[in-house]
Amino acid sequence: MLLLFLAAPDATAAGICRSESFADDPYIVCSLDLAKDDLRLFWRDTGGTPYRTFSALAEDLEEKGKRLRFATNGGMYGGDYAPVGLYVERGRELTPVNTETRTGSPSQIPNFYKQPNGVFFIEDGKAGVLETKQFSAADLRVDFATQSGPMLVIDGKIHPAFIVNSNDRKPRNGVCASSPTEVHFVMTERLVNFHDFARFFRDGLNCKNALFLDGGRASGLYAPEIGRNDTPGHGGYGPIIAVVE
Repeated sequence: MLLLFLAAPDATAAGICRSESFADDPYIVCSLDLAKDDLRLFWRDTGGTPYRTFSALAEDLEEKGKRLRFATNGGMYGGDYAPVGLYVERGRELTPVNTETRTGSPSQIPNFYKQPNGVFFIEDGKAGVLETKQFSAADLRVDFATQSGPMLVIDGKIHPAFIVNSNDRKPRNGVCASSPTEVHFVMTERLVNFHDFARFFRDGLNCKNALFLDGGRASGLYAPEIGRNDTPGHGGYGPIIAVVE
């Protein structure tokens, strides 16, 4: 993953993002208060073209008199940058829930299909993470939503497919809500396995439900306060979760 660094990085500066360590693994945690922070999802511009980069989104917002304060990749997507699963923007469902299941050994099943996967959503200024089946059964009228997978933490329990001390270590990012208005986005600062990543959400951030957004070259972060504007490793991002001012 190629990183672009902005001016005056300071990991200790007051703001959305901070550095944390858990079980000797370093993370960047970006915490939001939905009572104050305008959190949205973005995918395509008014012409229907995927933004693909944080810089393109920032420039588009600037033309509209707004500022991009924070962004991260918002879930898995295909080669055309379209979301793999459910995607809702401003109350409009642009792609439907993906209920496909795949069989085989865990190493052969793509991350999105390691059931259960889940949905991160915002409804009337409140956020949450739910397993996909629970989300669908709840019949919520959400303002924004993105489906990804696998779930990291499910009702306080780590995803059953995760292996303690697994050697499958990669860059990863994910999301949880410790309360309806407190949302935490986490980016690894070195290679981490799924089990350790999930433990940080559950035991470090006290989240009962947490969702994996993406990993490898697709994980990315835009946080000017700490000098981050990551460019994607394979052409662009699909959904983008962002704070707008």
